[in-house]
Amino acid sequence: MLMCSLRFSNIILLLLCWVLSSVHLCASDNRLVAGKPLSPGSTIVSDDGTFALGFFSPSNPKKHHYVGIWYNNIPEFTVVWVANRAVPITDASSAALALTGSSGGGLTLSDSNGHVVWTTTTAAAAAVTGNVSTEAMIENTGNLVLRSLADNAILWQSFDHPTDTLLPGMNLRLSHNTHPLQRLVSWNGAEDPSPGPFSYGADPDNLLQRFIWHGSAPHRRSPVWHSYLLLGSYSNSNDNDNLMNSTIYMAINHDGDEVYMSFGMPTAGPSSALIRMEIDYLGKVNMLFWQSNTLAWASLFSEPARECDVYGYCGPNGYCDNTETVSTCKCLDGFEPAWSSGGGSKTTFSRGCRRRRALRCGHGNGFLVYPGMKVPDRFVHVRNRSFDECTAECRGNCSCVAYAYSNISIGASEGDNTRCLVWMGELIDMEKVSQGGEDLYVRVTRLNGNKRKTNILGTVLLAVASLLMLICMLIWICCIRGKQRSNEVFSGLMLGDSSTSSELSDRKTEFPFFSFREIASATNNFSDSNILGHGGFGTVYKGIMEGDKDIAVKRLAKGSGQGVVEFKNEVFLIAKLQHRNLVKLLGCCIHGDEKLLIYEYLPNKSLDAFLFNPSSDSALDWTTRFKIIKGVARGLLYLHQDSRLTIIHRDLKASNVLLDADMHPKISDFGTARIFGGNEQQTNTNRVVGTYGYMAPEYALEGVISVKSDVYSFGVLLLEIVSGLKISKVIDPSAGHSNLIAYAWSLWKDGSMGGLVDSSVTESSSLGEALRCIHIALLSVQNNPNARPLMSWVVSSLDNKDIELPEPKEPMCFAHSSFGTDGAGESLVNDMSLATLEAR
Repeated sequence: MLMCSLRFSNIILLLLCWVLSSVHLCASDNRLVAGKPLSPGSTIVSDDGTFALGFFSPSNPKKHHYVGIWYNNIPEFTVVWVANRAVPITDASSAALALTGSSGGGLTLSDSNGHVVWTTTTAAAAAVTGNVSTEAMIENTGNLVLRSLADNAILWQSFDHPTDTLLPGMNLRLSHNTHPLQRLVSWNGAEDPSPGPFSYGADPDNLLQRFIWHGSAPHRRSPVWHSYLLLGSYSNSNDNDNLMNSTIYMAINHDGDEVYMSFGMPTAGPSSALIRMEIDYLGKVNMLFWQSNTLAWASLFSEPARECDVYGYCGPNGYCDNTETVSTCKCLDGFEPAWSSGGGSKTTFSRGCRRRRALRCGHGNGFLVYPGMKVPDRFVHVRNRSFDECTAECRGNCSCVAYAYSNISIGASEGDNTRCLVWMGELIDMEKVSQGGEDLYVRVTRLNGNKRKTNILGTVLLAVASLLMLICMLIWICCIRGKQRSNEVFSGLMLGDSSTSSELSDRKTEFPFFSFREIASATNNFSDSNILGHGGFGTVYKGIMEGDKDIAVKRLAKGSGQGVVEFKNEVFLIAKLQHRNLVKLLGCCIHGDEKLLIYEYLPNKSLDAFLFNPSSDSALDWTTRFKIIKGVARGLLYLHQDSRLTIIHRDLKASNVLLDADMHPKISDFGTARIFGGNEQQTNTNRVVGTYGYMAPEYALEGVISVKSDVYSFGVLLLEIVSGLKISKVIDPSAGHSNLIAYAWSLWKDGSMGGLVDSSVTESSSLGEALRCIHIALLSVQNNPNARPLMSWVVSSLDNKDIELPEPKEPMCFAHSSFGTDGAGESLVNDMSLATLEAR
């Protein structure tokens, strides 16, 4: 009877524990205890379910294994800390993370052979004896903590050993009397957590600024601290719920003999907000937050965001003007460019600017104020000065060329809240910013009233004379020289007249211009036998240059008004892009009314030639198709996020995906691409260009452009690659399947998505991969742009099948007639690229 009573009480206790497990009163899966090691395939999870600790392998195939911490409650696998990043485990079959000692001790990671590859080697942890019990647990903040059970003292914690990520509540040590400085260190690659070449932390010689380092060289310098840095606004919307906002701050904190950097949300915000700061393997520091509506990470800010944000890019006394749509290098007033007289064919901004007139001590000098500046590097911090005293400090020193002042509100050490900075030499690494800048006072030669008037008159006369000379030069070019050297002249004019990317007008990029004679010779005088295909604005020819180098030449049709715009766009844009999944532009040629673009030659031509040609089915087995899908996704991710500019392609389709000899895809035809500047997320246009069927609804009907426009096109292309069917193909009108999207959605609703997979690859395909691709495609073609994923999430989901995919919503399927006409009464429903439509 007593035994039955005990059993009944045990059952009641177990049931009670199960019922209360949702509040974690009985959970033990958030900690490690002695005698119960963590093995591959198992994890420990924080009480609130946000973070997990376990073994992972980022590469495919899984060659290297690591122990790390990642977000547990989001579909995108995101690692925030790695224990053994420098010493991966190659055989994880019997690897274990365990507390050493019979009753606990330090944490030790051992491989399958019992060799220790990582351990918590701190003085506190090493002092633990067998008489002191310990446990390791992962907290809701993402911190892995080793503590003593006797007095609850923390012996070791992962927050003291950051890798590439900073989490809210985590401190990055900038200064300490005894402990070394801390840095975030990048991964070595997208799938390689080993320590990479980039790091992020404080200037060891000055706590007022932070650096991204490339090895030991500065790569990017932050603005100098003057209080706190406003990073941005966090917003999270879930379907139609109210929008929640919270401001994110980063600050320097003083705690005894330690100075550290941290970030968080001092104002009330959503408790579920997921925010992190990371340095990626490309050398960018990103502040990211999780968007629950798109199921992807979005960026609050990224640095360096532009090419001239890189340290010292504009040279001494030059500054990067980030207030314009496209950032450019400029000189301070009283200075002139030194980069215009460098000799050679390549211009470099690193030469900076020089003074027009040398300074003379105490004679005719004054100070010009530059508001909204990121002040230069290499300053001297003069303590305990008021603003007037700081001004006098610089005025009274003939070697002082500039100064800046701020009242610091971060509780500076030694009771000094003033920040007087003075500069004694060249001014290096300056930027003009739209927010967060400060006043910089620069010493210049003062001009009296008469001299100023004389200089203004001289400037006006010089401008008029220059204009007359330009007019005469143009007349001479057109009437006397004719077309003999027009290729070179028009090339210069084109580069100087670009409205697409003034960044290229600095002439920094070495870009080859071929003569028309060279191209005509290479293409056998544009012989019909050399034709590779026809595009929206001309014909593409194969050519052979000297040295037997194969090229592809796009010859724009003469008299095409739109063709000039697209030609400029492609030259200026693609010349700056470098990625294995983007076609490489080798040069161009302008000869009279001839305009030609010269590309690398890709022997397998375009994807549509294989995809929609029954005789070529055997060349596109599933492995090849999946490789093409992932390559196109990575190319789009580069355009949207990883290139120096945010670029929307606007005409992604099978015919604009070229294939090299190994069937690797390369996105081509950037004539209609759109560049986004600064923090621009979307824009509107009255000129809708692209190919019907691939256009997103909001773009085709309203002219709204965003990265989600390309995501939609990618989703359509994905359906075509999996099925082998064209988007425009009417599959079964009687069943209401007006196009491929409608057909795919019908199969999805019926649970028979396997019927969409091309029959020619059924045997060679991994059905799971194919169905996952269809699922991602349907997510990408959803009607609401905010519901479509970002390409970063798409790439991750293609690479990692463990990421859970959300349910898609029914996409909008256009009838062809909804697009209107071309003005001549003909319906714009064909596959012609670069159609123009006035948005409604």
